[in-house]
Amino acid sequence: MKVAATKLILVAVATGLACGCLSVRAENPQLEKSRFLVQSFGASLQAELKKGLAEGGPAQAVAVCKDRAPQLASELSRQSGAKVSRTSLRYRNPANAPEPWQAKVLQAFEDQADWHEDASAQEFFIEEDDGTIRYMSEIRTGAVCLVCHGKSLPAELAARLEADYPHDRARNYSLGEVRGAFSVTWPPPDDAPGR
Repeated sequence: MKVAATKLILVAVATGLACGCLSVRAENPQLEKSRFLVQSFGASLQAELKKGLAEGGPAQAVAVCKDRAPQLASELSRQSGAKVSRTSLRYRNPANAPEPWQAKVLQAFEDQADWHEDASAQEFFIEEDDGTIRYMSEIRTGAVCLVCHGKSLPAELAARLEADYPHDRARNYSLGEVRGAFSVTWPPPDDAPGR
């Protein structure tokens, strides 16, 4: 596996992956492209959530996450050629359940969250032997997230969430807690071995 590496905080031991890195320098152009996709996704989603809250309250914010977030991910995926998504160990929508490799990285993010409280998000980046590139960037629970993911939800909002997400696991978060992660997966190039 090829890994861009300097200023490392290793995730490898916690995840069981051969080598994954946090806070990685851009030695691979896909790393910067992945970061750009995540920043675009996060900024667009946050702007739409704030607008939804202002215009229609928490119920509108639920609609943004339910309907608009998958559209944003799909648009970025089509534009880039990568698979762009959000995932969490405590997901609200089963369609956002983590793949096994994502679950390991998410668990490592949670395990390391207490001592990784600086302004930069934890990241994971790896290039597999077949050329597949995987990137994740944690999502911390912000104040706007607590409206729908916090410990105390208004009855009307709780009822809406139960109707839209009967198997909801994404509640009872605290400010600053790892909420999940953005994920970007680049397929192997056409000229990769075995293709």
